Amino acid sequence: MALDILSITDAVASHAGATGRFETVNGHEPKNAVGHGLTAAVWSDRITPVRSSGLSSLSVLLVFNVRIYTPAQQLPADAIDPDMIAAVDELCAAYAGDFTLGGLVRQVDLLGQHGQPLDVRAGYLQQDGALYRVMTIALPVIVNDLWEEVA
Repeated sequence: MALDILSITDAVASHAGATGRFETVNGHEPKNAVGHGLTAAVWSDRITPVRSSGLSSLSVLLVFNVRIYTPAQQLPADAIDPDMIAAVDELCAAYAGDFTLGGLVRQVDLLGQHGQPLDVRAGYLQQDGALYRVMTIALPVIVNDLWEEVA
């Protein structure tokens, strides 16, 4: 079995797009400045084997970064974090509600049974001379029986 990374990434990005909160949803980590409103970007961060594999196959923990960007220099400044947290809240609710991403994965590992829980970190990012407020969601998913083991 091969990792269907495009379909899984599209499913994760679709949740962001379905909220209607974002100007743009990228299926990759942006290399240049993003738009002027809320922007989301989705990319895979790591793949780690997990102990829940079958007898002759290896399952994996696939962790996505779902990063929300907005310019840090905008008014009203007091609305920046509440707007971003509202978007994070809606996305995390979507991931919890679509526990298998439409059947593409075994589960979203919400509580980190296999290491990485669903997690949100806030910070700032300087890109192309612009300062952005960012919130990055670590979205862990388990993909069953990905690689066949040969004895």
